[in-house]
Amino acid sequence: MSLVWQNLADALRAEIAEYGALLHLFSEQQRLLFARDADGVLRLSTEIEGQVAALHDCRHRREQAGVAYARAHGHPAGATLRSLLPSIDAEARPLLEALITEVNRLVHRTRRITRHNQALLARAVETHQELLRILRPGAFSPTYAPNGRVAAAGPRPASSLQAAG
Repeated sequence: MSLVWQNLADALRAEIAEYGALLHLFSEQQRLLFARDADGVLRLSTEIEGQVAALHDCRHRREQAGVAYARAHGHPAGATLRSLLPSIDAEARPLLEALITEVNRLVHRTRRITRHNQALLARAVETHQELLRILRPGAFSPTYAPNGRVAAAGPRPASSLQAAG
């Protein structure tokens, strides 16, 4: 077994683990959103940012392992992992193919849950703004949005006279 091939498999496994950790955090974020735990969502957003950074680093290491394997076997540095499969030992091909497929599946699943959570967060903000407009209608002033439509601006800060009066 080639050490470079083994490094590629290890990098794919590590990337799968990082995607799993990110998906776990997104599931927890959904749970907190449905529980209306704003503090928990805020705390978790910092963890998600850290996990995304760790995943980015892991992906970079996997890409570097792919480049090293490609160069070692006479392929262009930008070759895809799937295009490198024919140059991998026959007994190792199914493993690498399964790892590549799993990474791609996790990429799509992560994108889907990210879009879903963003929609949930946007709806929560929208609902919060609607509630504030009902409770304090004078605190909002209409402004123009970048698309030219009239949009209500956020709450205006209370003047010192209002706060004291």
